[in-house]
Amino acid sequence: MGTYAPVTEDELARARTDPAFRQKLLSQNMEALLTGIKKLRKAPAATGTGDKQIREGVELAVRLAELIQGPTKTCR
Repeated sequence: MGTYAPVTEDELARARTDPAFRQKLLSQNMEALLTGIKKLRKAPAATGTGDKQIREGVELAVRLAELIQGPTKTCR
């Protein structure tokens, strides 16, 4: 797994207006999270923190998707 580079505000702004970039950014970050989760699953269970970190990874994935998609539009 390579070094993780956080998503910048500029990338978020571009992702909100460029669907292809949004998909690429989301895919790259999801892949990084999944790689980390797979690594945790293979780690010895003796650490006791793996389950918590896996849950946190999944929560981060959901939050990232929400940020990239921007504010939810409500239908009236």
